[in-house]
Amino acid sequence: MIENPWFYAAAIPSILVWGIAKGGFAGGLGILAVPMMSLTLPPSQVAGIMLPILCVMDLGSVWAYRKTWDGRNLLILMPSAILGNALGALTFAWLNDAAIQLMVGAIAVAFTLYYWLSRGEQRPPRPRSPWKGTFWGTVSGATSFVSHAGGPPLAVYLLPQKLDKTVYVGTTAIYFTWVNYAKLVPYYYLGQLSVGNMTTALALSPLAPLGVALGLWLHGRVNARLFYRIIYGLTFVSGVKLVYDGLAGLARLLPG
Repeated sequence: MIENPWFYAAAIPSILVWGIAKGGFAGGLGILAVPMMSLTLPPSQVAGIMLPILCVMDLGSVWAYRKTWDGRNLLILMPSAILGNALGALTFAWLNDAAIQLMVGAIAVAFTLYYWLSRGEQRPPRPRSPWKGTFWGTVSGATSFVSHAGGPPLAVYLLPQKLDKTVYVGTTAIYFTWVNYAKLVPYYYLGQLSVGNMTTALALSPLAPLGVALGLWLHGRVNARLFYRIIYGLTFVSGVKLVYDGLAGLARLLPG
């Protein structure tokens, strides 16, 4: 079990924020949790600690949104997410975390800037697309496996559809439950679910349902228009943070 007090100082608020985001806002700001906790531990170890906690959060969010999700989108996304998970598992030892963070962050920033500059709020909803859903589902599955950063690619596909806010959160809840539980076996074989990581996750797991409950409470008090403005804002903030972390990580690899 991790004994560094600074780790817990970063982990406790991070997990609460991620739970709030999962319970009420389909992830979003939760993506900041891994970078915050990585200030005290290697990112790969943080990913191993967070996976069991995310699985606990997923149970709460799936139960809360069990009647409100888009099955047709999930039929497109879920198989491609498993493909993405497999790609992430096969290349885990060779992937550069910084490059992945930079790529995902750039996608999120470009997507939200395009939406704002092109006045996307005034556009009609886009239909489901098997091709786009398969592509972004695969990207989401792969980036989720590496650093739990599958939210921005998923948002690129789902947000333009302008689903009902509760259906949107419910769909992402089902999707990430599928993705996260599928990661358990490969994470175990990669050594990510060590005894130390699991005992630390167990100690922190009571925060998971508390965060999700707070997110559910907030979700019921935000109207649809404000909800989507918050989601786009969180996607942009997450993207900026990932770009920063990616650039900083690549800079550390430069000689001198």
